[in-house]
Amino acid sequence: METLQDRLGGIMDTAGLSAGACQELDEAGFTVIPGPVPAAGVNSLCAAYDAAVASAAPDDIRIGSTTIRVRDLVNRGPEFDGLYLSPPVLEACCRIINQPFRLSTMHARTVPAGRPAQSLHVDFERDGLGWTMVGFIFMVDEFRTDNGATRFVPGSHLWPAAPPDLLNDLTSNCPGQVLACGPAGSMIVFNGSVWHGHTMNRSGEPRRSIQGAYIRRGAESGEDLPSRMLPETLSRISPLAKYLLAVRA
Repeated sequence: METLQDRLGGIMDTAGLSAGACQELDEAGFTVIPGPVPAAGVNSLCAAYDAAVASAAPDDIRIGSTTIRVRDLVNRGPEFDGLYLSPPVLEACCRIINQPFRLSTMHARTVPAGRPAQSLHVDFERDGLGWTMVGFIFMVDEFRTDNGATRFVPGSHLWPAAPPDLLNDLTSNCPGQVLACGPAGSMIVFNGSVWHGHTMNRSGEPRRSIQGAYIRRGAESGEDLPSRMLPETLSRISPLAKYLLAVRA
């Protein structure tokens, strides 16, 4: 019988998550690593991001209280393919979810200038079978202390329950929180059960990112990606990508 590692082409043997990054994922619940886009390609990806946002249909745009999202970057150009196929992210999924998984969502997310901090939250609670989600945040722009970088509460994915003080005030600074900062092109990989949220953007400029989430293969997906697949997307992506998107090969 084919195993998950067979399907992923031995990704656990070749991915390159460092020992330090693995330890941070296990103990802190998140890590910041170099992304799959070389430094010379970041400007091209920025242009593709802006073009995807500008051309998105109104139904694909969600304007929230703190961010603006454009859904389904999978179908918005080959520039984004390498993000959800990033070997370190897939290795993190194997490590944390530890069973067959699929891409649930991948969207553009902009924190406009002046927007307040997002409330601390978890994306998915751990259940009796273990961890349920792995997320990634690709830094289209540099993440700094003044432009809305994501804050994490290290080790909070291991808590048996959230402390009452945190639940009573999800917007203020949490003792021990850490801002995940890095240059454009960096990537945050995190356990979906760690408490996190972006901070206030005080920089005067928007801060852009691309965010994705992997879930158990049998779980309900946040986006019906198979039904949205465009012919040009299907014609260019690999068998591994089709498997991760849960579309027919």
